[in-house]
Amino acid sequence: MLLSILALGAVMAPLADAKKHHKRGKAAREPKPLVIGHRGASGFVPEHTLQSYRLAIKLGADYVEPDLVMTKDHVLIARHEPILGDSDPTTTGDSTNVGDHPEFASRETTRTLDGVPTKGFWAQDFTLAEIKTLGARQTRGGRPTQFNGQFKIPTFQEIINLVKRESKKRGRRIGIYPETKHPTFHDSQGLSLEEPLVQTLKKNGLNSKNSPVFIQSFEQSNLKELNHMTRVRLIQLVDANDTDASGNPTYAPPFDRPYDWTASGDPTLMSRTFGFFATDAGLDEVKTYADGIGPWKVYIVPTAGGGGGAIFPPTDLIQRAHARGLLVHTWTFRDDSFPTGYPGGPVDEYLNFYKLGIDGVFSDFPDTAFAAREIFRGL
Repeated sequence: MLLSILALGAVMAPLADAKKHHKRGKAAREPKPLVIGHRGASGFVPEHTLQSYRLAIKLGADYVEPDLVMTKDHVLIARHEPILGDSDPTTTGDSTNVGDHPEFASRETTRTLDGVPTKGFWAQDFTLAEIKTLGARQTRGGRPTQFNGQFKIPTFQEIINLVKRESKKRGRRIGIYPETKHPTFHDSQGLSLEEPLVQTLKKNGLNSKNSPVFIQSFEQSNLKELNHMTRVRLIQLVDANDTDASGNPTYAPPFDRPYDWTASGDPTLMSRTFGFFATDAGLDEVKTYADGIGPWKVYIVPTAGGGGGAIFPPTDLIQRAHARGLLVHTWTFRDDSFPTGYPGGPVDEYLNFYKLGIDGVFSDFPDTAFAAREIFRGL
């Protein structure tokens, strides 16, 4: 296998709103395309742990990605969802071993998350001290599980501390790429994410246009709010539910549109899907409040079978975004789950996207992304 060989707002923003957009300027020079450790090096060890982020950096990641949710005592922690797990021991996707802690059994409850009733243990019902008694777990089947329960859940500040240490130790610029998870839901619970996120960045000297920071979100309104709160770069994520036989995105709740659009009840927003962001009008709108887009890979290379099957000729999304000065970072690349249309395996997929001019890739296996970049550059 090559890896083992290399080991290496609302409706169209009016002109007045566009003029309010911060002129962020150009950030410091960075590698291209960026290798972003998706939840760290989550293909190897439990995601969103200091061990996962450290391994991603060792394997060549330029940035590491913490998804942010809030605890009962208003501390930002890294979890992919505000749910820590459930009481069913057969659930593969649980990110912690909370179900193995009988002292917390009474806290399992059902809340509506982005329109979907969801039962589990919610981070907002636990203090940070209580969450620190839990251990992280591998969330995807077929991956190593020997570290399940051994690593703790980190705070956002602990992740920043780690990245700063590793950057100094390795003598290279390493960044953080936080995602605000379900901001409309968090707002409804009185746990707004934006203010503590920006405050933490400011406290750590990471609030300028040259800071090694991107903030991403699937929702739009919180990015528009952040645009007036911080100078760091912002990325509009673009989701979908599935793909059709021709590899094009399809849409169904809750993956049909940003949930803040649904919650708004605005007929214009309710008539849109995530696909709007891939149109010229959508890109023009993104340009008024963000610095780039983060589309699912199928928006760039249409792929059948939910993104895992045959591939089709690429779209011109990258070129149209670049024509507007927008960055394009795409997700998610996995050595153990890649489209069958790439006979050369995961490296072949990376090379295709690198040739198309992608600005950054989110990878569960950052060593493969790094190795493919070395190949692309001609070693």
